[in-house]
Amino acid sequence: MSCQSTASNVRITPVQQMVSSCSGAILTSLFVTPLDVVKIRLQAQRKPFPKGKCFVYCNGLMDHICVCMNGNSRAWYKAPGRFNGTVDAFIKIMRYEGIKSLWSGLPPTLVMAVPATVIYFTCYDQLCMMMKAQMTNHTQEAPLFAGAIARVGSATVISPLELIRTKLQSQKQSYRQLTDCIRSAVETEGWWSLWRGLGPTLLRDVPFSAMYWYNYERAKALLCQHYNISEPTISISFISGALSGSFAAIVTLPFDVVKTRRQVELGELQAKNLSCQGSSTFRCMQKIVVEQGLSGLFAGFLPRLIKVAPACAIMISTYEFGKAFFHKRNQARSLQYSEY
Repeated sequence: MSCQSTASNVRITPVQQMVSSCSGAILTSLFVTPLDVVKIRLQAQRKPFPKGKCFVYCNGLMDHICVCMNGNSRAWYKAPGRFNGTVDAFIKIMRYEGIKSLWSGLPPTLVMAVPATVIYFTCYDQLCMMMKAQMTNHTQEAPLFAGAIARVGSATVISPLELIRTKLQSQKQSYRQLTDCIRSAVETEGWWSLWRGLGPTLLRDVPFSAMYWYNYERAKALLCQHYNISEPTISISFISGALSGSFAAIVTLPFDVVKTRRQVELGELQAKNLSCQGSSTFRCMQKIVVEQGLSGLFAGFLPRLIKVAPACAIMISTYEFGKAFFHKRNQARSLQYSEY
């Protein structure tokens, strides 16, 4: 199991870890996406999105930039509706548009979100196991470093793909035109242009990941000790995930505010086919403080908490359940083979 020694030497394979994380990713997105769909529809009602305007769409696994296209009145985020609040929006969308509308825009984002989550969770478990074997006197710190490294790896792999997805959506290019566009950008601005916007992402996600995994493993161990059990139950994983996710979300909220603003800024420059230099992360933070005061760095506190806590809880409890299932299966097979 994740960063915990078991009584048996039987372990689950990386492929089984991937299947477990994939199941958790899909289940998380199915539960969390409706919250963000309703939030975006309420935003569009208050202030309609003009052409080239960007907004951040979250499927519970990762954030994606969506670019509004002109004349596309059939786009899910432009659907008409008079909502008087979150609950009213849920009811009216289900009644007049069908329950499937609560998952509008989900399939295209899963193409990258699921692989990113699989890479992240599998790398974390593998790294954590290796580090615990090496850091014999500091095993409690292993989740901290494993979580940070795993997040850097997954974000670095997925960042160029997210950039390509945004370009395809905003400029309606063919794949050949897109290839020429990317080649031109690399020639003029270097390979780093493919990872534009990665800095603010890492600034938020790496501290979040390090704190999340460290606190999750600690909370899980304490709860197991409290209830005198050797392996965590689904409820223990769920509670530990929600608490550790909430804490990490609160601490990294200023970085989340900066990341969101930078993402939208870069997306809108891209949609207008302008140079994507934008402002630096530090300057963006300074601008927020000047315009809105220090409280501006903590804007969206409650919505982020409501979104992150259940997402972390559902993802980790499903992941742990999947690993427990495969572990028992492997154990049974091992005992069966040992009898022969």
